[in-house]
Amino acid sequence: MSSDWPHDPDGEEGSEGMRKYDMAVIAKKVDEDEDFPLDRDEFVAEYGDDPIRVNYRTVVPLSEIFEFVEQAEFETITDMHKAVGAAMRQGGFWDYHPQGVNPEQKHA
Repeated sequence: MSSDWPHDPDGEEGSEGMRKYDMAVIAKKVDEDEDFPLDRDEFVAEYGDDPIRVNYRTVVPLSEIFEFVEQAEFETITDMHKAVGAAMRQGGFWDYHPQGVNPEQKHA
């Protein structure tokens, strides 16, 4: 574990021993019934330093992903998922893009 992270990226607070990646790790930080609407900046202020495992070799802070999230507030968890997915594509965090210029399949 890097001493720079507030917790082990692969521990129970992170990706659960590399079993969960990106969106699954981010979704664990919210309660679908109680946290929405959700303010992006408040969410990043609270969780921005938390490690997010993007794939088997890459871990980035949540704030790095949210630099590409344009929406300031999310009405539902589905809205959040869509915005974070678009941000991860735009930021180059994902190699696989099911649509667009390069739709070839690459494994996480």
